[in-house]
Amino acid sequence: MNIKIAAAGSVAALLFLAGCSSSSDEPAAETTTAAAAPSDAMTEEAMEAGTIVEVASANADFETLVAAVVAADLAETLSGEGPFTVFAPTDEAFDALPEGLLDALLLPENKDALTAILTYHVVSGEVMAADVTAGDVPTVEGSTIAITTDGGVKVNDSNVTATDVEASNGVIHVIDAVMVPPTVDVNSLL
Repeated sequence: MNIKIAAAGSVAALLFLAGCSSSSDEPAAETTTAAAAPSDAMTEEAMEAGTIVEVASANADFETLVAAVVAADLAETLSGEGPFTVFAPTDEAFDALPEGLLDALLLPENKDALTAILTYHVVSGEVMAADVTAGDVPTVEGSTIAITTDGGVKVNDSNVTATDVEASNGVIHVIDAVMVPPTVDVNSLL
């Protein structure tokens, strides 16, 4: 449980730093009511609670992310002024990682890899769903993520499942997979 809490904290922090922006001239993606609605666990009070970390902490779907953010010492950063756009993987997304990877990432000796993965989910600036356009977007980690808008918004190979979860220092968009930057070799961690 402590590992999941630590992992969830890290992910929340990472998501806090993410901001969706692009210089592409493609039109903004349309969002559907289903995609724009936060999960049942995300209450209106949680959305108004404060920072990205506080909002993620109030959502049962982000326990692993918040735990990871805490393990990577990113909670303070993601609670900062921002603004950030965070692509937040759910607990189910973390559960889909190869067996043993999450436990390995949460080890102190792998803090740099965990930090890189979490900050890969964060872009600077606040980008609401209506303003998202297709293209490559630089992340706080330093690599780019690919945003596509054909048939729904995707970030790399992750589907955006909920959008525009507002926080005082940015916005969270929920995704269904954990993204790994090209700078991290997960096989070396297993």
